[in-house]
Amino acid sequence: MLCLTVLFSFLNVASGQSRKSYSKHNLMAELKMQYGFLMSHHLELDIFQSHFPAFEFSIQKATWGKQMWESMYGYPIVGIAFWYSPIGGFDELGSAYAVYPFINFPLVQDEKQSFNFRLGLGLGYLINNFDRLENYKNFAIGSSLNVAGSLYFEYRRKFGDIVTFSGGLGLTHFSNGSMKTPNYGLNIITATVGFSAYLKRPNPQLSKKLRPELYTYEFDGRKTLDFDVGFALGIKDMSQQLGQRFMVYCIYTNLFFQVSYKSKFGMGLDLTYDNSDKYIIEWQGSHVDNTIQLFKPGISAAYQLVFGRLSFVFNFGVYLAGLERSEGDLYQRLTFRYLFTDNIFANIALNSNWGKAEYIGFGIGYQLNFIYKRTVKHSY
Repeated sequence: MLCLTVLFSFLNVASGQSRKSYSKHNLMAELKMQYGFLMSHHLELDIFQSHFPAFEFSIQKATWGKQMWESMYGYPIVGIAFWYSPIGGFDELGSAYAVYPFINFPLVQDEKQSFNFRLGLGLGYLINNFDRLENYKNFAIGSSLNVAGSLYFEYRRKFGDIVTFSGGLGLTHFSNGSMKTPNYGLNIITATVGFSAYLKRPNPQLSKKLRPELYTYEFDGRKTLDFDVGFALGIKDMSQQLGQRFMVYCIYTNLFFQVSYKSKFGMGLDLTYDNSDKYIIEWQGSHVDNTIQLFKPGISAAYQLVFGRLSFVFNFGVYLAGLERSEGDLYQRLTFRYLFTDNIFANIALNSNWGKAEYIGFGIGYQLNFIYKRTVKHSY
């Protein structure tokens, strides 16, 4: 979904032709040089402690208010990054590659400088992964293809109209969401310096910071209740522990109060059925008397962060029942949601227990909006 947002942002360029030598796209190229280490969050990863370089090349676009979310988030930079690191040169890990779209939000800024938070999410590829016969020392990840995430705090300083310097600290994360075990994941902490430059003199409209009209699904100040119902389907590969893969099914609902263009707060209910629970219970020497015992209902606090049609939903909840809860009663879910119409959305959900991924689910859902106060008050 984040990929779609960045793609749409690149495609939504100003129409018409111009004789002046400036870009309608406000495109930049940036090269970052990084140096860091692998964070050992499990004892099995201690053997990979070392310091190593990493490199990132990205193509970026400076937003100027073509869409409402750009205005509401301080006109962030969006782009797509290509990342590489030898990860210390260990044969068990090999090298790592990643490609991820990102959004770079200015937290504090003026005309020359800014302090930013950058969020990226995409795909990663590891040359080597766990194999119980040929690569049994790699306890980190059981698959070559993974989800790659990037979190960075950085300082940016402009030098003239074209060149920008950047420096900061960040985290790059690789994980497959337990779609194939083991899945401790890789957490790489890096310090970085970089330079970016516009590919062509930027559009003069860039400094005007427009504020466009709202779309029909966007917040205009009316008091609304948003009711979502969705379904997610996931796969858990437990071939190393139980010798097979298992399906996971989840039905969930969220009720949100929209308090601003950016934010919605509410609560959620969900019902999960994990096919691996029965095998885990029997493996532990217990017995399942009724299939209903395997269902895990949960209740959660919910928050939604909105970027136009794209949104991020965070749930922090507790299981109310279920025979197999060896990972604990508390759970967290991060959902990436994209509205294809005003009501129908697709979602990707990562379910975890205190940072340990349980499964990644893919699904669809439906959103209903109820207006309970029609007084229009533009509050952002």
